[in-house]
Amino acid sequence: MPEKNTYPVQLVQPDGRRVLDRVHAPLVADIDGDRLRALFTDMTVARRIDIEATALQRQGQLGLWPPLLGQEAAQIGSAHALHPDDYVFCSYREAGVAYCRGIPVEEFTRLWRGVAHSCWDADAFKMTNPNIVVGSQGLHATGYAYAAHLEGADIATIAYFGDGATSQGDIAEALGFAASWSAPVVFFCQNNHWAISAPVRVQSATPIARRAVGYGIPGVQVDGNDALAVLAVTRQALIRARSGGGPSFIEAITYRMGPHTTADDPTRYRTAAELELWRGRDPIDRLRRLLEREDLWDSAFEKQVAERADDVAARLRTATLTMPDPEPAELFEHVYATPHPLVEEERREYTAYLEGAQS
Repeated sequence: MPEKNTYPVQLVQPDGRRVLDRVHAPLVADIDGDRLRALFTDMTVARRIDIEATALQRQGQLGLWPPLLGQEAAQIGSAHALHPDDYVFCSYREAGVAYCRGIPVEEFTRLWRGVAHSCWDADAFKMTNPNIVVGSQGLHATGYAYAAHLEGADIATIAYFGDGATSQGDIAEALGFAASWSAPVVFFCQNNHWAISAPVRVQSATPIARRAVGYGIPGVQVDGNDALAVLAVTRQALIRARSGGGPSFIEAITYRMGPHTTADDPTRYRTAAELELWRGRDPIDRLRRLLEREDLWDSAFEKQVAERADDVAARLRTATLTMPDPEPAELFEHVYATPHPLVEEERREYTAYLEGAQS
């Protein structure tokens, strides 16, 4: 992987035409028609999950939801590069990655509905739960990667975060440790241009990928709305990690077309013209144009994808609406991995309080 590139890696243009890239195209030479269709299907399903979850929040069924609209190529392209044993350390927006990791959609909203401390069993799917503490997952991914390296495990880890998280000290510390100890970790920055209402230009005066070079980590920019290009550079970084080459940094340049979360109103800080510009670069539309150019698109496939997306959305909605409310004492479960005297004391006091309130 080069230490820096002067323009984002791109393999598919917005109009669906392929780009001649002798360095990165060979990395996805195995992606035939069936696998291109699989990429498109997963991106479409990820968007449908997002639309359904957003609607559930607007209807009062979820407390909050962080939309991924517009970032489907960055998430699905990178997730398709991962091996089953690789470990994913996410932020809070990677529902598309979670879907690709095989996590049942019925478990996606437990945390956001407020009925559990988490959504899924992290170890079962090799992916952490949504992480609200911005940037901390960079440290977790680095530590896990280094420990795996010490144990001789042939895996890599990947840490997903946004452009705003690069202003956090946790990311800086993770980059420094990973570089010094050659931890097999891939830092995957989804630069969606906005850290809530702060534009990326106030997060970094230079392309974010170049900041990694200062730590001795190779950094690459990629068109984050090009699923094939994202797949290629992520594979490249994962190969480097697994072969003992150390960490890599990927800056996927994409755009958050929706709000930061459903508690946000993006019309207060960005223009309609900017949003319209990026709608013209829609990652799903781009991949569809490629499929059409290569005679891989037909009405039967379109119907199949739509039915798949509708089925997943229906499962998500049904599961969310039928989630049982937890018993009050369950609040004290799964706080620590082993029993903790303070938690047990609080449990006893709260149980006594509930019994008193009911008498």
